[in-house]
This record gives sequence, structure tokens and C-alpha cells, in this order.
Amino acid sequence: MTRAGALLILLCALLVGAPAAAQRRMDVSLVPETANVLPGTTLTVAFVMRPGTSWHGYWRNPGDAGAEPRVRWRLPEGWQAGPLQYPAPDRLIVMGLMNYVFERDYALLATIRVPADAEPGVASPIDARLEYLVCTNEVCVPEEADVSVEVATRAPGRPNPAFAAYRQALPRPLQGEGRFEATNGRIRLAIPVPAGAALSEPYFFPATSDALSHAAPQTISRNGDVLVIETGAGPSAVRLGAIEGVIELAPGVALALTARPGPVPPAGATLATVGGGANAPPGADNSVASGGSGDGAEASILLALLGALAGGLILNVMPCVFPILSLKALSLARAGADEGTARREALAYSAGAVLICLALGGALLILRAAGVAAGWAFQLQDPRIILVLLLLVIAIALNLAGLFRLPTLGGGDALTGQSGARGAFFTGALAAFVATPCTGPFLGFALGAALVLPAWAALAVFAGLGLGLAFPFLLLGFIPALRSRLPKPGVWMERFQRLLAAPMLLTALGLAWVLGRQTGVDGMALGLGAALLLGLGLWWLGRRQDGRSLWPAFIVIALAVVAPLPFIQTAEGAPVAEGSALGAEPFSEARLAALRASGPVFVYFTADWCLTCKVNERAVLDRAEVAEHFRARGVRTLVGDWTRGDPAITRFLARHGRSGVPLYLYYAPGREAEVLPQLLTVGTMTSLGG
Repeated sequence: MTRAGALLILLCALLVGAPAAAQRRMDVSLVPETANVLPGTTLTVAFVMRPGTSWHGYWRNPGDAGAEPRVRWRLPEGWQAGPLQYPAPDRLIVMGLMNYVFERDYALLATIRVPADAEPGVASPIDARLEYLVCTNEVCVPEEADVSVEVATRAPGRPNPAFAAYRQALPRPLQGEGRFEATNGRIRLAIPVPAGAALSEPYFFPATSDALSHAAPQTISRNGDVLVIETGAGPSAVRLGAIEGVIELAPGVALALTARPGPVPPAGATLATVGGGANAPPGADNSVASGGSGDGAEASILLALLGALAGGLILNVMPCVFPILSLKALSLARAGADEGTARREALAYSAGAVLICLALGGALLILRAAGVAAGWAFQLQDPRIILVLLLLVIAIALNLAGLFRLPTLGGGDALTGQSGARGAFFTGALAAFVATPCTGPFLGFALGAALVLPAWAALAVFAGLGLGLAFPFLLLGFIPALRSRLPKPGVWMERFQRLLAAPMLLTALGLAWVLGRQTGVDGMALGLGAALLLGLGLWWLGRRQDGRSLWPAFIVIALAVVAPLPFIQTAEGAPVAEGSALGAEPFSEARLAALRASGPVFVYFTADWCLTCKVNERAVLDRAEVAEHFRARGVRTLVGDWTRGDPAITRFLARHGRSGVPLYLYYAPGREAEVLPQLLTVGTMTSLGG
């Protein structure tokens, strides 16, 4: 996988496409060149790939989006497989992103070396698992194919005639090396090609990641026996010691080469300019900037960033975040902070929120690049994280209730100078961390987009989420008129702080319920016991904050947090969402396809730790009038429970441009999926099927 591996799905997966389960996407078979092979020789095998109508696979460098195929071999002892060999790809531009794809049948070849001591006359299995991404212009599906073939160690017979065409499609090695220069955001390549060689829309496909700006147009000229290619440089171009790639001289004629740093002759007469303007495939978005991203891509990134900002702003009204924000705001009023102090605290609070969102987002991108089917709030699928979050929320609630003092939250101490900024930083980080179970309007789209954008753009979206979360406090810090409207300090502040403990305790209650759903009754009892022990330690801490020894309290607190972790495990029989009011069945793509053939279908994806999901279920989906409406119109319901993680659900969410829950889909008979709002109403649900 390239360093663009975070782009596992095309940006166009944000659009809702045809349900992939009902279509043929890619047929994969493993074919040997001969049925037999002698010990001590080699055998060529081919992964024959046949994409369905409107689907495509990817080259070794997928371009601006996509993923390189990966193969895992299971060979007899001593047998060794070489790397995959690719034919020259096609070019496909979608929303300003250049993709190197195969929209036709193609074959990936590999050479297998058989050891000299292999037992003669024995039939040996060659097994492989090919992992690949297959896409249309609207949706992408990560797939894998387990393929197998048997060959015997004896004199080979007649070779498969198809391999002559497979080899003919491979680029031939170039006689000699190319050279390249990269300066000022541009790269120039010199490729030795005899002057008499026939050319028809030549194009250079870079196999080395980040060497070229894929979507930038390539200007090809000739200087004697050298083709000179000029285009936008990739982010790593100036640091590379070599660039591998394929120069396609004409359809079906391609040369594989390596270019190394060195002088490039001046450009001659221009032969063609290809790859980003008028030569884009019909119907593609041809607006390409010199930096390699088109107006469509820039617009999508901007929309995702705005969605993250708006979604982060809305998170401030969630019960686990609002008390923290309120206390930080009131701390400014209580201390009468001057302009400089208020701004420093606002910036520190924002930095904490942004860094936590970047850390969680970066971890998510790394996991997905490594092939793990993960989505936003992936950490909450681990019951140990739920336990830590439960204890953290209880500690915050007990602090608000006055059991002990914690200046970072209460803000009553050390509000000036360095310590005040430190306290604000950790408060912002805390607010971002406890907000992760929540999603809402704008946020689902934004976080789904982040997983299909380039890594730098994805991280910008995650940073935007943190900035949106911190935005109210930023306004207070930088606009004196807003601070002047804050209530005057008084005894009421202490009472208000005590009241803010209530939503935090309700959050803790919800987390204890989630822990029970994930681990069973025993796990929930262990979590509540840890919470009780933590409360004892914090009570002890509060009693001794007058300067007496605090070590016993710290030991009790550490035991409460650390001791239960090894014993918290997901219970195999933990319950999942049942959707009883609507008579929902467990989700699977096969069941969805079967139900769609007989009538309308409503599908929703939920998790026990998702506050928005639970509000929608209790306030809307469990209502009698919704259930009656569905029964009257024959609407069947499927529910996907993501509480403990499910790779199949994660992939389905990704195909609909989502990285987390909730997601609500309605399939009318004979029509594609309609994505419903993340905040449901009874009116929305009773209008379905009308």
C-alpha cells in the first residue's frame, strides 16, 4: 500500500451509489501457465481479474485515491513467490483526482520458484488471498478473494496460450535509465526513446509514491532521442534517489524504467499535453490545479472541513461536554481575567481539543492504512476504554459535586500565568476525549469524508472538529463584549457547579450500561466496584487536600483504575440491538438483498455508546405510531449493532461515506438507498413508504 494508503476509498464514495451487494464487482481466478513444473525451476501464475460493468480495479500505484492490491501466499515449504507484475493501467479522473485503474479484464502475473529438492511427482497446492479495492465512480468496496490451484512436480506440458497475451500486456524494460530534476514544485524527466519510435498520447505512470502530482497535466516534448516530460512534483520528489514508473508510448506499448537524479536537456517541440485537461476521460471533472487537486476536490475538502467545524460546535451541548465548557466559561467570570490571560486560556483550551482530535484521527488513519476496518470512536468498541471513560466521568462528577478540588476543571485556582494555560489545555483535551461517543448533524458526513481524503486533508478535518468544539471558548477569550455578558461572580456559582454534576453522573450511568452490554453482568459489576473504589480514593483525597499526606489516596485511585483492566473482556454472549418495536432483524448484506426483492426496507446502524443513536431510538424508532406505519406499509427493518465493532458493518458504512454511527437508510422498491437525517423525527419516519 502506498503512503496514500489512507485513501482506501475514492472521494466519490461520499455519494450514495447502487447497493454493491446486488452487483457483480470483480471475478478473480488463479491460473498457472502450466499444470506441471520441474523442481529447481520457476512457474508463472496469473491472477485473472474481470471487473463487472462500471467497476474498476487499481494499479500498483493507485494514484490520488484507491489502494494497491496485496497478496498473501500459502505455498509448500521452500517455494517462493515474487512480486506482482502489472500491465500498464488506464487513467480515470474523478472530481479532480487522478486514478490509475483497470476498467477492463487484466492479469497480474507472479513468478513462483520451486526448490530443487521438491519431491517429484507430487501435486502441490498454491493458495493465495488477494486483497483489493474495486470501485465505480460512486462507491468503493474493499474485497478479498481466496484462490487456489494445484500443480504437479513433473515435466511441464503445453503452456496456457492466454499467457502470451498476458506477457504482451506487461511493460517491456527500457534499455537505459532516465534522469529527473525537481525544483520549485515542478519535476522534469528525461527518458531515452529513439526518435523513430511511434508515439500516440504518451504518458508517464509513476510507480514510486509521491514522486509526481498525479492529476497535474504532463507536457511531453522531444529533444533528439530523449522524451522530456514536465509536470507538477509530488511531495517527496526532491528527496528521492530514484523514480520507478512506466512510460506508455501508445495504446498497448509501454516501457518500464527507473529514473535517477541528473541533468535533463531542454524541452523541444511539444508533442502532447495529457493527464488533466482536455484529455481527461469523457464525463470526468477536468478542472485540475497545478498543485494536483481540482476545484471539485477542493470543494469537497472545504465542505468536509465546514461540516467538522459545525459538528464540533454542536457537540458542546452534549451532556458530557456542556458542564466542562460551562465551568471554563464561569472560571473567567469568577477570576475577572484580563485580556491577555483570557486569550492565553482560550488558545490553550483550543490546542488541547485540537490535539486530542488529531491524535484520535491519526490513530484511525493508521489503523485503516494497515487494513483494519475501523471507524470514528473505534476506541469505544474496547470495553477497557469504556471502563476508563466511566471512571473519568465519575471523577469529573465528584469534582463538580465538591467532593475534592481539581483546579483544571473548576478553574478557581491558578487561573493566571503558566499554570492557568496548562489547566485550560488539559480541560480542552478532556472535553474532546469525552465527546467521542457523540455524533450529530454535519459530523457524520465530515468524518466519513476524512477517511477518503488525502492524509493531510483528513487531519485538517479532524483538527476542524477540535476547533469547532473549542470555538465557544475561543469567542469568550477574544471578544471582551461576550465576557462582559457573563453573570457576575457569587455564591450561585458554587450551586451551579453542583448542579452540573447531574449530567455527568447520567453520562456515567449510561457508560456503566454500555459496559454491561459489552461484557455482561460480571463486567458491569467489576466496573461499578472500580467506581466505588475510585470514589473512596477521591473522598480521601478531598479530606486531605489541606497539606497532609496524599499517598494513600493516590494508591487507592491507581488501584481503582488499573486493577480491573486485565479482567475486563468482551462477553461472547453480550446482547446486541434487537430493535423490538420495529421487529428488526440483524443486518447482513445478504438479508438486505433478499428483503429488497420483496418490498421497502429500513436499515439503521447503532451502538450502545452512541448518544445520538439512543436518543433517536427512544424518541422516534420505539414510538408506536412509527411501528404501526411500518406494519401498514410493509416496511421491513434491519439493524446493525456496531457496539463491539464489526468489519462487515464498517465496510458498509464506508461505502455510504460514513466512518461511524448513526446511519439511517431507506430503500424504496426498485430504488437506491435514501440517506435519512442523523436526527430523526416521527414525521420523517411516518412519511416513508407513503
